Amino acid sequence: MDARNGFRSSSRRGAILSPLAALAVLGLGLWSCGRGGLVTGSAAEDAEYRTSLTADGRGIAFRPPASNWILRRIDALPAYDPAKRVSFQVDLRQRDVGSLDLSGRLADLLKADFDTETRWPGRLPDGFDPALIMEYGKNPGLGVRGLHQGGIDGRGVGIAVIDQALFVDHVEYKDRLRLYEEVHCGDRAAGMHGAAVASIAVGKSVGVAPGADLYYIGETSGTYGGQEFSHDFTHLARAIERVLKVNKRLPAGRKIRVIAIAQGWTAADTGSADAARAVERAGKEGLFVVSSSLFETSGRRLAFHGLGRVPAADPEAYRSYGPGLWWAESFYRGKYRPAAGVTPLLVPMDSRTTAGFCGLDEYAFNRQGGWSWAIPWIAGLYALACQARSEVTPELFWETALATGDSLDVPPRENPLTEAEIERRVPEAVEKAMAKVKAGMRGRGEGADLEKYLAGFYNYFTGKKRGRMTEAEFRAWETANQREGLSAIGRPVVLEKIVNPVRLIAALKRT
Repeated sequence: MDARNGFRSSSRRGAILSPLAALAVLGLGLWSCGRGGLVTGSAAEDAEYRTSLTADGRGIAFRPPASNWILRRIDALPAYDPAKRVSFQVDLRQRDVGSLDLSGRLADLLKADFDTETRWPGRLPDGFDPALIMEYGKNPGLGVRGLHQGGIDGRGVGIAVIDQALFVDHVEYKDRLRLYEEVHCGDRAAGMHGAAVASIAVGKSVGVAPGADLYYIGETSGTYGGQEFSHDFTHLARAIERVLKVNKRLPAGRKIRVIAIAQGWTAADTGSADAARAVERAGKEGLFVVSSSLFETSGRRLAFHGLGRVPAADPEAYRSYGPGLWWAESFYRGKYRPAAGVTPLLVPMDSRTTAGFCGLDEYAFNRQGGWSWAIPWIAGLYALACQARSEVTPELFWETALATGDSLDVPPRENPLTEAEIERRVPEAVEKAMAKVKAGMRGRGEGADLEKYLAGFYNYFTGKKRGRMTEAEFRAWETANQREGLSAIGRPVVLEKIVNPVRLIAALKRT
């Protein structure tokens, strides 16, 4: 995983695994379907991917089957390694650990992912209460439920989601689902990712905007070739255009106002220009597109990041939050902003409970999140803002969110390093960064151009527009970055701006 994807939680879907790219190929493989009344694309495309559209932009065009995970007994509890900074290290979803002695394993359990199907032993360590953790994880946090109680729940506002194939009948969102279609969708069954994103946006018990209407398109941004996955964001552009077409048919007062896309793209990706143009068109038509590429599509003005939370900490309290698990190290090195002078909007991300994808009323707790969980959270909050003030724009929303946000002074975790220690660590840090960058490039398939790929990262962080960058040039730039980051260890850091939904909505109502 490269440095840029580390910040952005992955430019591919499945980004909750940051910095893993394990879900980069959308996880569930290819699906072959008959025509059966579906509106499909080319004959070659039909062999592996579905394009399933409704006649009038309403209803369910296709029902992906639930995934058939099977409860499996494990003989030992996995250990959590903080140095890896990846999700699902202690993965207990659909696992039977009832025969294990978990005494002395509190630290590992507090990093565990589990679901309502997990079978626990009769005795668990003090400080680990799965039921309490699951319930806390359902709460969007930071006063959002109070807004719901006051009638601000997103009603009258449409949220579109473009993601993996959806388990359409989950109790969290089935009553809010107005449309399910697919554009070039290669998933054999419903995916974990889509159910989670939909529920964070509009879920009745876990969602930020439980009164909003949900319009969902299952889409695969690329194609498989053997074991490789090649990105092609022209398919994503088609999905965005479909949302815009559907929106034209909706009555005034029930329009789609925001599209959540929990993935992103770089200029080196096939179809990236098409995706960028589709996002631009959506903006002109009054839709706010929130994606992992928001910083770029907003002209480097709007940036966000996701907050961490200890599982048993109160999700309503601001002091419960800190930097997300996967980017905490960069935060303590003063490297969590995308560019100088840009303040990211910080929203809840880690320790979230979401809809499951194997059963109608199953839920899953994800200890470590990524931008894929922050994106629908922001989309849901924008829906609340649209309800509170119908003429709100993305710019006004973002400006007000930052102005009403909170800041926390965070003490350093380590003592400052000596100059000698900094210089000793720099070469090793650079080599690790380069290894992640090259691994990320290999994940883009054969034919990826390293110099273009390196230039993409450089351009993202600097705002420049280099077409190519040699490895030697990139190493020199990365050396300076690593030295700066190591020099920041031991300094106090300010976490800002943490979104304050209550003050945000109040301010929007006043202005």
